[in-house]
Amino acid sequence: MPDELLDRLRRFHDDAFPQYREQFQTLVDEGQHPTTLFIGCSDSRLVPYLLTGAGPGELFLVRNVGAFVPPYDGSHGHHGTTAAIEFAVLNLQVRRIVVCGHSHCGAIKAMYGEVSPEAPNLNRWLDLGREALLPMQPGPEVLRRTEQRAVVLQLERLMEYPMVRSRVQSGQISLHGWHYVIEEGEVHVFDVSTGGFVPASRADNSGTGPYQPYVEHDGQVLVDE
Repeated sequence: MPDELLDRLRRFHDDAFPQYREQFQTLVDEGQHPTTLFIGCSDSRLVPYLLTGAGPGELFLVRNVGAFVPPYDGSHGHHGTTAAIEFAVLNLQVRRIVVCGHSHCGAIKAMYGEVSPEAPNLNRWLDLGREALLPMQPGPEVLRRTEQRAVVLQLERLMEYPMVRSRVQSGQISLHGWHYVIEEGEVHVFDVSTGGFVPASRADNSGTGPYQPYVEHDGQVLVDE
């Protein structure tokens, strides 16, 4: 039986890599200097490089179920994503942090149901998004709103990281909350000035902030005054 993955690796080496050989050599010689930390869901339909048009060396990627940010105090034992955030901010000195959720997110849907007893780690991980749940049946609109609420929740949690907060407040880092609607090819960005998500095609910024706690009123996310 043909080994599809092996065939793909060979095609990369023979066909794709030669186009980027010099760029990769520079990234080896001079080190990586990505400008953006991209925290995205592990969902296979979310392709950060395709979405942003970035090339090698531009994005420092963190992928996990739900695009969740663990608490800074580490009380839940979620250290991998936290370590990546610290490394990106302190060692790589990124200028932007993007949290990108998406439509039809399996993690969000799973929080409204029961998680298999064979997946205790997944169940504990989903605790990081449960504050975003709504007291309603999970129809399409409720799931969309929950996906967006979860993005804002992670932005709030990022602001609890001292090295992130200080750099946001000094203007060294900007935070961006995105919700990617897969079937439309449209990213909705969280506009801190209005407290809502705006399609990128109509937005006047890519979702910069600092982010303060928010409340909802009539279905709209509003920033507390």
